[in-house]
Amino acid sequence: MFSSNYNNVLVMFSFIVAMLASYTALDMAGRVATTEGRASRLWLIGGAIAMGIGIWSMHFIGMLAFNSSMPMGYDPVITLLSMLIAIVSSAFALWLVCLQELPVRRLLAGALLMGGGIAAMHYTGMSAMLMMPPIVYDFRWVTLSVVVAIVASGAALWMAFHLRQQSPNVRLLRISAAVVMGTAIVGMHYIGMAAAEFPMDSHSMAAFSGVDNNWLALLVIVVTLAILAITLIISILDGRMQARTSILASSLAQANRELTQLALHDNLTRLPNRLLLEDRLSQAFQKASRGESQFAVLFLDLDGFKAVNDAFGHHIGDQLLISVTERLKSQLRATDTLARLGGDEFVLLVEIADPTDASQLADKLVHLIARPFYVSRYELLVSASVGIAVYPGDGENERELMLNADAAMYHTKNSGRNGHSFFQPSMNANAQNQLQMLNDLRLAIEHHELRLHYQPKFIAPYGPVSGFEALLRWERDGKTLSPDVFLPLAEKTGLIIPIGEWVLNEACRQLREWHLEGHTTWTVAVNLSTLQFEQSNLVEMVIETIERHQIPPEMLTLEVTETTAMRNPDVSVEILERLTQFGVKASIDDFGTGYSSLLYLKRLPASELKIDGAFINDLIAGSEDASIVSAIIALGQTLNLKVVAEGVETTQQQDFLTQLGCDTLQGYLLGRPMTPQQIAQHPDADWEPQLTIKQKA
Repeated sequence: MFSSNYNNVLVMFSFIVAMLASYTALDMAGRVATTEGRASRLWLIGGAIAMGIGIWSMHFIGMLAFNSSMPMGYDPVITLLSMLIAIVSSAFALWLVCLQELPVRRLLAGALLMGGGIAAMHYTGMSAMLMMPPIVYDFRWVTLSVVVAIVASGAALWMAFHLRQQSPNVRLLRISAAVVMGTAIVGMHYIGMAAAEFPMDSHSMAAFSGVDNNWLALLVIVVTLAILAITLIISILDGRMQARTSILASSLAQANRELTQLALHDNLTRLPNRLLLEDRLSQAFQKASRGESQFAVLFLDLDGFKAVNDAFGHHIGDQLLISVTERLKSQLRATDTLARLGGDEFVLLVEIADPTDASQLADKLVHLIARPFYVSRYELLVSASVGIAVYPGDGENERELMLNADAAMYHTKNSGRNGHSFFQPSMNANAQNQLQMLNDLRLAIEHHELRLHYQPKFIAPYGPVSGFEALLRWERDGKTLSPDVFLPLAEKTGLIIPIGEWVLNEACRQLREWHLEGHTTWTVAVNLSTLQFEQSNLVEMVIETIERHQIPPEMLTLEVTETTAMRNPDVSVEILERLTQFGVKASIDDFGTGYSSLLYLKRLPASELKIDGAFINDLIAGSEDASIVSAIIALGQTLNLKVVAEGVETTQQQDFLTQLGCDTLQGYLLGRPMTPQQIAQHPDADWEPQLTIKQKA
C-alpha cells in the first residue's frame, strides 16, 4: 500500500458543507410541509436538488481531501451518477418527512432506503476513481459505514419530521440538529474512505487525471455554497413573505369577522340587527312548519326614551339602551333571539307551547323595564309597550308577522302604554292606513297637494285688519285635511322638515307676489316646529330663503311655541338672537301651555306673545282662565310685547279681551280662513294686513 493523508482544510470544509446541507434539508422540509399544491412540489424539487448537491459535494470534497503519492482523477459520468443518486435520495427523504404521520415502521423503512442511497452515492463516487489495479475494500469498515448511514438517515428523518413546523425556537433547534446530522454524514464518509485500500502500484485511469485537487475542491466548494446559500436565502425570503401573508390573511379574516359582526349585529348593543333577525325568523318558520309548533314575535318599544335623550343627551340615552339590553337578556333562554331594529325598538323571537307563554313573558318584561335604571349619576324611569304576534294565526310570512306585531305594539301605546297587546285584525287596518298616509305625505309636496289658507287678525276690538294667519292644509283624494290629522305623523317621521321648508318658501314667495302687487306693508310670520328649530342650518336656511325671494328681513316673523323655546333655553336665545340681528322678528306662540322661565323669557328677543286658544274657549269674567289671560296680558305689557289672542268666537270674549288690554284678536267671530284668491277678491279694499303663517289649525 502507498502512503496517504488528508488535507485538513478540505476536511473542515467538507464538515461545513455537510452541516449546511443538513440545515438546508431541515428548512426545505418545513417549506414543503407548510405549502400546498404547485408551490409544495416546486419546493420539493428545488430542495431535493440543493440537499442532494450539498451531500454529494461534501462527499466529493472529502475525496479531494485525500492526498496520495500519485495524481488522482475522476470519471465524469460516474461522478454525475453519484450526484443523481444523492438528489433522488434527498427527494425521497423530503417526501417522507412531509407526510401527515411517520410511524416507526415507516421511519425504519425510510432509514434503510435513504441510508442505502447515501452509501450507494458514496461508493459510486469512489468507483469514479478508476484505479489500476482496482481499489480493495475492507468489508468490516464498509458494513460499519452502511450502518452509520442508515442510523444517521433515521435520525435525520426523525428530526426533520419533528422540526418541519414553525415554532418560536425552531431555527435554533434546526441548527443543533444540523450539527448532529452533519457530523453523522461526515463520519459515514470517512469511515467509508477508511474501508478503501490502494495497492502500491495503483494509478488512475480517469479522464480528469492530473487536475489539481485543490483547485477542483475550491470550485466545488464555491458552487455548492452558492447553491445552498441561494436556496436558503430564497427560503428565508419566502418564509418572511409567507409570514406577512399569514398576518395579512389573519388580519383579513379578523376584518371579515368584524364586518360580519357589523353587518349582522347592532353596533351599540351587539344584539342581532334586522338582517340577522330575518334569517332567524325564516328558520323559525321552517322549524314550526315541520314540527307543527308555535312561536311568537314580541315587538317592544320604550316609552319615554325620547324625553331621556332630550333631557340628558344621546350619550346617556345610549347607556340606557345598553342597560335595557342587559336587563332583557337576563330573562331569555339560549334559544330565544333578541334583536334591536334601531332607536328604542326591540324584537324578541321566542318558541312557545301556548300563547299564554308569550303573554306571561311580555308581562314579565314590562315589569322588568318599569324598574328604575341607574345610568351615570341619574335615576331614569321608562316603560315598555309590547305587541305580540303568534305563528300560526297572525301571519303567513316573516314580513306579515312583523307588521302585525308592530301594529299590536302601537295599539298598546295608544291604549295607555306600559303593557302588552295581542294582535287583532282591526289593528292592522289602522296600521296600514297610517303607512299609506305616510307614503302619500312623502309625495304631497311633489304632487302640489299642500295649500295655505289665511285667517284675518283684527286690532281689538273691531279692527281694522292687522294681518293674517295662514293655516296649512293637505288636499288628499279630493278631501281637505287639517294639520292635526297629518302633522303628528310628519313630526314623528321627520317629514316636518321638508314640509316646514316648503311652508317658509311658499310664504315668502306669496309675500313677494303681494309686494309686487303694491301691498308693500304686508309681512309674513312662519311657525317653526320643534324639529325645525333643532336644525343645525336653520339660520342659514331662513336667510337664504329671504334673499331668494328678495323680501326685507323685517317683513318675516318666526313663531316658536313656548315649549320649543324652553326646551333648550340657551340655544333658543342664541338662535333667535342671530335671526333678529339679521332683521327677522320672533313671536312666542301658545303662551301659557308650557313651563316658562321668566329669566329666559326676558332674554328671548321676541316682539309678540300669542295666548293659546284653550284659555279663550271658556273665558268668563271671574274664572281661572280669566285670571291666567289677565296675567299673560299684563306680563306682555310689562315686557313691551304685543299680545295676540286666538280662538275668539263670541262677542263676550271679544269685549273681555279688549277690556284686559289685548292688542290683537283672531277667531271665527271676526273672520274664517281664506285662500289667497279669496283675499284678493275681498270687498274690503282698505285692508293693509300683516300676514302671519302658521302650520296648524
